[in-house]
Amino acid sequence: MRITTGRAKGRLLKSVPGDVTRPITDRVKQAVFNILADDVKQSKWLDLFGGTGAVGIEALSRGAGSVTFIDQNALAVRTIEANLKTTELNQKARVIRQDAFKYIAGMPNASYDFIFIAPPQYQGLWADALVALDNQPKWLAPEGAIIVQIDPREFHEVALKNFGLLDKRKYGATMLCFYEHAENLIDR
Repeated sequence: MRITTGRAKGRLLKSVPGDVTRPITDRVKQAVFNILADDVKQSKWLDLFGGTGAVGIEALSRGAGSVTFIDQNALAVRTIEANLKTTELNQKARVIRQDAFKYIAGMPNASYDFIFIAPPQYQGLWADALVALDNQPKWLAPEGAIIVQIDPREFHEVALKNFGLLDKRKYGATMLCFYEHAENLIDR
């Protein structure tokens, strides 16, 4: 696993010891950032279920303004911190050891341009996280996007009041789903 573009291009990232995370492949990570293109520059990210931190660190390498990483696993938090140090991108990052659901259940302390959700597979946590954000829609900036990484077999429609599915794309055994504020979808 490595940083593919930007300031930290080519730097190798550590994996979380054990099998508690499922790192994103370089191919899927490239796809995310090709879709987002220049919107990444100076953007503010919330990386729920941070794992290795690969997506948020890639965003920082490509010019994101800041990334907040959330993970409740101590090994994941240490891995994110080590990867930030290795890439020398820790000055624009905040790493919080906390349950993602507890974090987003509270009133938003900020609104984010991008919220990345890649929880442990086959537990329905991605849909639960979407519903939790739907109950607190101010976590997402008005023109922002929620990006969900799941196994395609996990996908199902989720009843949401404030967000809607904009797009979904499959890359082998990975699916990316993009959600926006519902009112933005009306204009499309």
